[in-house]
Amino acid sequence: MTKRLVTIAIAALGIVLTLRGAHAQATQQKDLFEIRTWSRKDCSLTPWLVADKLGYFTEEGLKIVYTGETQPALQVPSILRGNNDVGGGHPNTLAVANSVGAKLVAVMESIVEPAPAYDPKFRHMWWFVNPAKHPGVKKFSDLKKLPGKIKFATINQNICADFLGNLLADKYGIPRDKIEWVSMPDIQAVQALKQGLIDVGGVHPPFYKAMQDARQQKIADSTETGLGSSAGLTYYWFTASYVKKHPKEVAGFVRAIKRAQRWANTHPDQAAKWVEEAIGVPVTGNHYYKEDAIIVEKEIEPWLKYLEETRIVAKGKVSIPTLVTHQFETYGNK
Repeated sequence: MTKRLVTIAIAALGIVLTLRGAHAQATQQKDLFEIRTWSRKDCSLTPWLVADKLGYFTEEGLKIVYTGETQPALQVPSILRGNNDVGGGHPNTLAVANSVGAKLVAVMESIVEPAPAYDPKFRHMWWFVNPAKHPGVKKFSDLKKLPGKIKFATINQNICADFLGNLLADKYGIPRDKIEWVSMPDIQAVQALKQGLIDVGGVHPPFYKAMQDARQQKIADSTETGLGSSAGLTYYWFTASYVKKHPKEVAGFVRAIKRAQRWANTHPDQAAKWVEEAIGVPVTGNHYYKEDAIIVEKEIEPWLKYLEETRIVAKGKVSIPTLVTHQFETYGNK
């Protein structure tokens, strides 16, 4: 009888401790500060996924709330309306938004172009053609041989694809007005190129293997632009008012996602596997990420110069120091 009572008491104690643990965990989760952002099914997913899986956000007292996929053209407006708190993209997207009063501020760098000696599968973009449609095109300069307009795929206007694509066109003597930009996600570009609906498919790392599996011909990559690390430059940004209101939480975000970027660089195979599982397409490589939290303003210059030359942004309308903040640079370097 005594043994039975002891057994019952131990079991009861176990239940109490389990309930206490569950309650503590629920309380901890409840107390996390929520930061909202759109869901990602593309090359920008990796650091977010790594930080979630490894608990980096939780360790900073943060919970990332994914609000669903948002079309590229609606992403900045979603932040300005308050539907999302944090987003990201290239310097040209940031500059255009701020030129019309958005008041976004970049808090840290994300993607950068790796050094030329680094594995090419981590370069920001590759460009492909369909060898069945254009058998004489083996490199980007060969596009000069094609008559009429050349249809290039781009996820959206005024992003990396048209900026880098036009720089390559300039380098190889192809008039910009010969290029016709066709908007579509990278995953659609693979099929569109294979079916001959476009002439050139410029895609990002998660989709390089899909292009190769479809036996498309690589003709260039972003390192050929000669921009160095700036060729892949991407930021995370909040509104200036959000940063002012929540500096502690933004600092935590910087610490968490910076750890994730370092981890992704040093564990590329596992990072690629997780992204492949998440987006449902073969992935052999991801982007290369900045490993410290230093923002290098000089890297923005070619992006802004391009906007001014193409009269997308009036010269002097935007100054580089207004696009970024250096206040969080010490938070991501340990």
